[in-house]
Amino acid sequence: MKQPIYNTALYLRLSRDDEGAGESNSIATQRMMLRRYAEQNHLFVVDEYIDDGY
Repeated sequence: MKQPIYNTALYLRLSRDDEGAGESNSIATQRMMLRRYAEQNHLFVVDEYIDDGY
């Protein structure tokens, strides 16, 4: 039986420890981890939402 592929979106949130100019390291790390998780679990990422201190 073929595994279904699900559509999903990623939500990345700034850590208070990483507040500063530009995109935080926390956001970059979260993106990497979430994309890896999505790939391993047959999730198709259709969008990405980022709360980087706004």
